[in-house]
Amino acid sequence: MTAARVGLGFDSHALVEGRALIIGGVRIEHTHGLHGHSDGDALAHAMTDALLGAAGLGDIGQHFPSSDPAYKDADSMELLRRSMDLVEAAQLRLGNADATLYADAPRLGPYRDAMIQSLAMKLRVEPDKLNLKFKTLEGLPLGGAGGAAVIAAHVIVALEAEA
Repeated sequence: MTAARVGLGFDSHALVEGRALIIGGVRIEHTHGLHGHSDGDALAHAMTDALLGAAGLGDIGQHFPSSDPAYKDADSMELLRRSMDLVEAAQLRLGNADATLYADAPRLGPYRDAMIQSLAMKLRVEPDKLNLKFKTLEGLPLGGAGGAAVIAAHVIVALEAEA
């Protein structure tokens, strides 16, 4: 039996006015959205980094650099799908993923099932391979510029060799 390959991803973005809030490919009703070169989907970015790291394929910035205008306002879930293509080309498959989202507002729990379904579709796995938890930041700015509110995500994945 081949040991699982494990990868860890982290991402955070400040909440700003004038953008849609998209997390895990799901549009969340809120007054602010996530700042970023792409759509700012912190969960998709952390998942992408975890997948690429576990496969030994670098990170999101190497494959989809923010310096490239082609990724301006990009759909982060499409970047996640393309990353999964790379993982599968390396003859690996997702065993499971565990993610934690950190946010004081908005409340994200009601969107859990929709996020899991959205991620499962792009990752081409059954939803039971994905676990998603939510934590508050207790008002801590988590490094947001000038104390700006942020949403952050930690993700760990286990990849297995294809049979």
